[in-house]
Amino acid sequence: MRWTSMELAALATRAVPGLSPTGVADAPDDARDFMSAVVVDDSGNRWRVRGPQHQQAAMRLETEVQVLRGFSTAIRAELPFRVPSVAGATRVEEMRVFVYNHLPGEPVALSELVGASPELVEDLGRTIAAVHDLTESVVDHADLPAYSAERVRQRRLNELDAAAATGQIPPLLLRRWERAMEDRALWKFAPTVVHGDLHEDNLLIEGDRVMAVTGWTDLHVGDPADDLAWLIASPDHTFSDRVLSAYTAHRHAVPDEHVLRRAALSAEFALAQWMIRGTTSGNTQMIEEAAGLLRQLATDIETYGGRPIALDSPADGPSPAPADQQDSKPVRRAGAAATVAGAGSFSPDEDDDEPAYVTDADVANAAADADQQSPAPAAFAADPLTEELPAYVDDAGEFDLPAPATGSLPIQPDDASERRAKQKNFFPSSAASAASARSASSSASSSSAASAASAPSASSADSGGAAESHGADDSAGSAPSPASAASLYDRHPGLRPPGS
Repeated sequence: MRWTSMELAALATRAVPGLSPTGVADAPDDARDFMSAVVVDDSGNRWRVRGPQHQQAAMRLETEVQVLRGFSTAIRAELPFRVPSVAGATRVEEMRVFVYNHLPGEPVALSELVGASPELVEDLGRTIAAVHDLTESVVDHADLPAYSAERVRQRRLNELDAAAATGQIPPLLLRRWERAMEDRALWKFAPTVVHGDLHEDNLLIEGDRVMAVTGWTDLHVGDPADDLAWLIASPDHTFSDRVLSAYTAHRHAVPDEHVLRRAALSAEFALAQWMIRGTTSGNTQMIEEAAGLLRQLATDIETYGGRPIALDSPADGPSPAPADQQDSKPVRRAGAAATVAGAGSFSPDEDDDEPAYVTDADVANAAADADQQSPAPAAFAADPLTEELPAYVDDAGEFDLPAPATGSLPIQPDDASERRAKQKNFFPSSAASAASARSASSSASSSSAASAASAPSASSADSGGAAESHGADDSAGSAPSPASAASLYDRHPGLRPPGS
């Protein structure tokens, strides 16, 4: 489902009674999943309207609403940045469109952040540290998953198997990633609250301060390295070190010494997750783009050696077989088909540090037995996307803050979410073009919104921004082109091994 900026403005009036738009402008967002606009009302206030384009995106938005409800006044007061607040919602068919209070600041391209002032670098580290020091009650309140370090490692291995099953992953990358994922010493870390989708587009910056953090759709307890992966793709390989230094200084607990190694792995592995997503959705264009980028990465690592990720050197073990003798086949492991978030109990006779995971067959058999003994109540048989959910401000104009929903969760850590991956913009087609595209989109949005505030009507503001809206959507929604540059390392020196 797609909406124009004018349609989103109209939906905002349904979601927030009394809102009278005088202007509307396109707003940058994850173009494959959401449509977003900034609406200016007759009092000069700004509102952000966000609507999902498909049901998976709708589930992510519902999850974000649950997360934002968990940010109590006390928690918000302790954070060095602001988080969104939902002002209203309205239903369109099976999905809901949300209106948020507008937050100050604008996204800044990663290529510009690397030249940021020491004050801004310090604030970036402080911001990430504050996310990771959040109380786990925020995650519990939204009924979102919490993963142990071993569970995180197993999930990555499962994703590697899914990626290998596509037959599109270069053997060099399969060996490199599997060696890192099998290296248990690399995965000894204390799980923290993780934003899950942290990158420059979700950081709103003004001057030398991070004013707000958005995009809370993938919150969970897990590996803090995932929130540092976007730093690795920076044009300056020292940028991640400077932010990490500030991050370490502001953390309540000292981060593990291998966090940047896992962050580098996460940055590289994002391409495999992009391949999985394209294969799962049957999107030929995504598959071709991911395959081209994976070949580029393999060539760069073969040429430059790659940024260190595994603790053990390949030279310390047996020599791998030549690349032309390798194949891309999944490796069956215990727990590779697990569908539940938690792990089973340890066997008293087998103390091998491996949890006993529940497989799909076990879950299916248990569910069948449970259905025979006690059929599920009709209330829980309904599709959580189609049943009527209360909004913050409903269409009748009544303000309502319901208790958190129970029963079926918006996002379950099942087989589908195990394989779910989305582009995190680690590898844009070129640093310059991506920066200019985001900069143009941000400046166009802000300038359109500013002019809209003084415009006599919303239509006049939108007439100049409609073309820009489609252009921004096309550029943001298109994955990087494999032929856009000779080397990923040329565009992202941070991925090169230090000193190369």
